Amino acid sequence: MATIDIHSHTTVDHHDEHNHGHAHHGNFFTNYIFSEDHKVIAKQFLITGMAWALIGGCMSVIFRLQLGFPDSNLSWLKPILGGWLTPEGKIDPEFYLALVTMHGTIMVFFVLTAGLSGTFSNFLIPLQVGARDMASGFMNMLSYWFFFLSSSIMFTSIFISTGPAAGGWVIYPPLSALPQAISGSGLGMTLWLVSMALFIVSSLLGSINYITTVINMRTVGMSFTKLPLTIWAFFLTAIIGILSFPVLFAAALLLIFDRSFGTSFYLSDIYIGGEALPNEGGSPILFQHLFWFLGHPEVYIVLLPALGITSEIISTNSRKPIFGYKAMVGSMLFIAILSFVVWAHHMFVTGMNPFLGSIFTLLTLIIAVPSAVKIFNYVTTLWKGNIHFTPAMLFSIGLVSFFLTGGITGIFLGNSALDIQLHDTYFIVAHFHLVMGSASFFGMVAGIYHWFPKMFGRMMNAKLGYIHFWFTFVGVYMVFFPMHYIGIAGFPRRYYSWTNFETFSGFADMNFMISVAAIVTLAAQFIFLFNFIYSIFRGRLASANPWNSNTLEWTTPRHPQHGNWPGEIPTVYRWPYDYSKPGAKDDFIPQHIPYSETPESNLPHENEEIKLEGMGAAIVVEENKH
Repeated sequence: MATIDIHSHTTVDHHDEHNHGHAHHGNFFTNYIFSEDHKVIAKQFLITGMAWALIGGCMSVIFRLQLGFPDSNLSWLKPILGGWLTPEGKIDPEFYLALVTMHGTIMVFFVLTAGLSGTFSNFLIPLQVGARDMASGFMNMLSYWFFFLSSSIMFTSIFISTGPAAGGWVIYPPLSALPQAISGSGLGMTLWLVSMALFIVSSLLGSINYITTVINMRTVGMSFTKLPLTIWAFFLTAIIGILSFPVLFAAALLLIFDRSFGTSFYLSDIYIGGEALPNEGGSPILFQHLFWFLGHPEVYIVLLPALGITSEIISTNSRKPIFGYKAMVGSMLFIAILSFVVWAHHMFVTGMNPFLGSIFTLLTLIIAVPSAVKIFNYVTTLWKGNIHFTPAMLFSIGLVSFFLTGGITGIFLGNSALDIQLHDTYFIVAHFHLVMGSASFFGMVAGIYHWFPKMFGRMMNAKLGYIHFWFTFVGVYMVFFPMHYIGIAGFPRRYYSWTNFETFSGFADMNFMISVAAIVTLAAQFIFLFNFIYSIFRGRLASANPWNSNTLEWTTPRHPQHGNWPGEIPTVYRWPYDYSKPGAKDDFIPQHIPYSETPESNLPHENEEIKLEGMGAAIVVEENKH
């Protein structure tokens, strides 16, 4: 005799008062502009994030033109850059710093935070946990419109006469705290601070919603041990955001006080034009502590959602259960905790006490352990799998590659003695662009390819996807791998021109190659852009479950209305990675299929207790199939 005890979380069927999720009738504005439907809001985040990615990518190519072709006349860019070109056709040095500042801000916050997490957390959390919508549709709508308002202010700052913020994307004082320092420290910096304050409000609204939805709105049977790794990643990312973004808000607020109200939180003993300013008692190092207390968790706010997406895609397309589900969850939890205690490895060059530096070195090396666990589990999931090389799968494998190569260089930079030599060189540019920027971007693109059929009901063109992958994958390595070599040789980052230094003249060819690779890589993104837009309207119609996945989003109709499921929300009976199960008819078993309806139902299962009585003794067999 077998008895099944689900031991799962039971919740109220959210929005049942809306006829089990049938379409909400409204006008164009309520359905598509000020929508409270999480799927529409996810698409709004996605489109806005893609627009910012195009702007940020174009900025990077403009300053690569300056670095790769230092003797060229860029007057042909006059219609775009206007007065930011010198009469000799070179980029103005202050504008070069502004380009770097805006590129970093755009890519880190507007693309890889809002574009990635805002899109997939919104889209997948209700669908994969079995909820009609987010806990608060109104707060969800507000989170996008705060982001849009933040984006509009940041975009406006690009076109003001004094130029956008030019203090580096980390906006270190005193340069950012003194409006009179350079032109980019004036109105552009003020707009940057206002924009980031609104962005933080957007992030906090979204994070509160994500956490509440995951905890309170899971469908019947969806225990935490049955959550897809995507949901674990989004959940932990939201927790990190709630704890760390307010610190950046406080740092920005104190910076506004220093700029506008004469305080001295970050300023002391400053001279401009030989004239002493009245500020004293402050420390710019205080800002660095506050910024990096957000800045290092921000690395994982960007990276964890991409890792969660990759876990889902690799398991699905390997047709194998994810290797070490509990280890994967534990490693993400460990990463989330450690991300708050390693921030000062960004500050080894500030004159930090060597003993304190050794502590942060140790913690930095320890955080490599859970990252290595994730790499190991990805490789072992792929090992001997029946791999389907879809574009999403290729981009996911590309993420693992970048995460590995970029992570190895992080071990060098985590050592305080080595970091002092490498910190202001291109070595660190290569490191964080591989491990954070490129890896997270590949996770975002992989997610678009994988869930595009659920978002738009059509398939993206696979052949264009393969072309996009190979150009981008090879291009990224050609851009950033050589930077390790020139960085070890001492080539400095942030310099707008290196031609005045005889030492660096030997790197002209390598800079030329990096710039050409950057141009080709950006051009490849237009293949993706064409594929994306064309497929929305003319792509091949998708089936309900084109990848034969197990998670709940594929149980909804091809075009789910507001409410997701037209009838009852499915009950969950199993974990999300039952692929290629021995004895099963198909190589996948969706989460809502009861054990009794599958051929392997005669075997003991998770949470199933089988009692065998005989010979006057009772034998209890419990098996956890995870």
